[in-house]
Amino acid sequence: RRVMALVRVRHCSAVVYGRRAPLRCPACGGTLGAGGLPAAPVTLRCPFRHGHGQPRAFLVRPTRGTFLRGYDGSSDLHVGITNSQGVVYNYDQEGVHRACSGWEQCLCIPLLQPHLWELQQHWDHLLEQFSQGEAWLPHRYNEQEHNCYTYALAFINHILSRQGKRPLSKGEFTERFVMPQSRKASRYLTLHQQLAHSDFYIVPLPEEEQNS
Repeated sequence: RRVMALVRVRHCSAVVYGRRAPLRCPACGGTLGAGGLPAAPVTLRCPFRHGHGQPRAFLVRPTRGTFLRGYDGSSDLHVGITNSQGVVYNYDQEGVHRACSGWEQCLCIPLLQPHLWELQQHWDHLLEQFSQGEAWLPHRYNEQEHNCYTYALAFINHILSRQGKRPLSKGEFTERFVMPQSRKASRYLTLHQQLAHSDFYIVPLPEEEQNS
């Protein structure tokens, strides 16, 4: 099922969110067309992508269910790396999986710049070869110390080393690449949940912003 974008409209003393632009302001009842450019609807794109359509990327999804159905903001997450065809390589207690389905709603972080032509050509071979390493046998798995994130980050650092670049720590990769996406997703999920039971979600503006 395709996830629709949300719409944000600023009017009078509030910001109004909805699945479509209202004809009249739900906060004051005024006509929105009279507000000029500041009142023009802004589209908020869904931050989740179909992971199997995202080649050479780092993906994040809930271990169970999906972000938009049942995710409570604190459930366990699972990560993986796609090859050039969107097959998701991911590691758990059963070893490395090569998934062709199940990653239809993910946070997606592209891993290769378009100009890195040679790496693009060898990506699938490098990912497959890396995944056959003894480090990723099922018995090596440890939920806290040697898990899906360990696997994905180790492959990313393997690629960085081939480019002569320094490795990234888990904290550094998370802060630079994962957290910006997570913050967007968190905001979107809050709105999505509010709009599950009402047509519009109204957020009053701080007093100093109301007439600006």
